[in-house]
Amino acid sequence: MRSRPLILAFAGFCIAFGAALWWFQTRAFYTREDGVTEIDVQGSTLPVVDYDGIDAETSPLKLRACFRIADGVAPDALQHVAEAEAPTPLVAPSWFECFDAAEIAEGIEAGPIRAVLAARNTPYGFDRIVAAGPDGRGWMWRQINACGTATFDGKPLPEGCPPAPED
Repeated sequence: MRSRPLILAFAGFCIAFGAALWWFQTRAFYTREDGVTEIDVQGSTLPVVDYDGIDAETSPLKLRACFRIADGVAPDALQHVAEAEAPTPLVAPSWFECFDAAEIAEGIEAGPIRAVLAARNTPYGFDRIVAAGPDGRGWMWRQINACGTATFDGKPLPEGCPPAPED
């Protein structure tokens, strides 16, 4: 019996499966968001321009956005807002080029970029973080908070966490 057709069929299947897996992991489920003109930051409105964002219903952690703070808004517009605890931008898909997590994290660490807590527990267990640089560039993402970590690990909620929603 000749094994060449079987090997070629198996190789073809592996290539097709690998391509589908790559597409579902990096492209599928994301929706592009643009045209946003303002962002809510702890009840205050921050006017923005050139908003480019992605999000997905499959995970709150897929939110990434890049924007510029609108002209006429003071660079210190976020000074009244509490800083985020351990802001950690997560890596965006390679095709979403405006969001460079390493560059943003480095800017937060070095000081010119300030990251603030825009909204806590939206959705439950995740905080929305907004970061802005002195040049008016801004970024937004979600990260898991202590309430979410405890909930997903099945541990008791830390003090100050609201009750977890019923599924």
